[in-house]
Amino acid sequence: MPKKTSYSNGTPCWIDVTAPDLGEAKQFYAALFGWEYEDTGEQTGHYTLAKLKGEMVAGLAPAMADQPSPPAWTTYLWADDADETVRKIGAAGGTVMMGPMDVMEQGRMAIATDAAGAVFGIWQGNAHRGAGLVNEPGTIVWNENLSTDPARTRDFYQQVFGYEYEEPQGMTLPDYVVCKAGGDMVGGIGAQPEMIPQGTPSFWNTYFVVADTDAAVAKIGELGGQILVQPQDAPFGRFAVARDKGGASFCVMTPPPGAGQAG
Repeated sequence: MPKKTSYSNGTPCWIDVTAPDLGEAKQFYAALFGWEYEDTGEQTGHYTLAKLKGEMVAGLAPAMADQPSPPAWTTYLWADDADETVRKIGAAGGTVMMGPMDVMEQGRMAIATDAAGAVFGIWQGNAHRGAGLVNEPGTIVWNENLSTDPARTRDFYQQVFGYEYEEPQGMTLPDYVVCKAGGDMVGGIGAQPEMIPQGTPSFWNTYFVVADTDAAVAKIGELGGQILVQPQDAPFGRFAVARDKGGASFCVMTPPPGAGQAG
């Protein structure tokens, strides 16, 4: 079981989704991934922790009436020092939207946009050390930034987190590179493929492992979700792009046997 207790600076370490109907979202992902939940209470606005095999794997947050935002999955990058990272974000051409701020004893966080406009979070963990289980069915396996300006995006994350880049073998996505932090593969940055509607802002994309992509796609349809890209094979596995019942998009993927994953 690939448990996680620590992350290096700049590594995707947590994801959460803003849901217009929290109860509906919980039912959808419980049926799809087998998640169980822990409501952190009124003090946190009923931010809900999704768990699998007793480990935290994701968060679900109800949409706030006074702060409307489209349903979306947010990728959080680990920050060894949240305040210093925020300073670097501004210097590199990004915009800090919220924070940095303490989340009780759990950690310190901020929400920002990068230099090409993609929203992401930073997390300096304390009691909350990020996702405790990754790279197996029902958990995250890959995060990528699909950008309207990949060159600017690469420069931004290199300045903020010291990313190094290499071109992956066999990748068909345009202008795509693998990001490395501390020598480890942690994600990807690429241009938006043709399947994405023109005018879509830059965004971080989340992939979940499933045992069978085609079966997962059928289940998503049964649960009231929408399939944006039908299952197809790629060098990194068989994947599909979906939208949950509340409107947040995500990918499901079955990696090839013996494939390595990020994080």
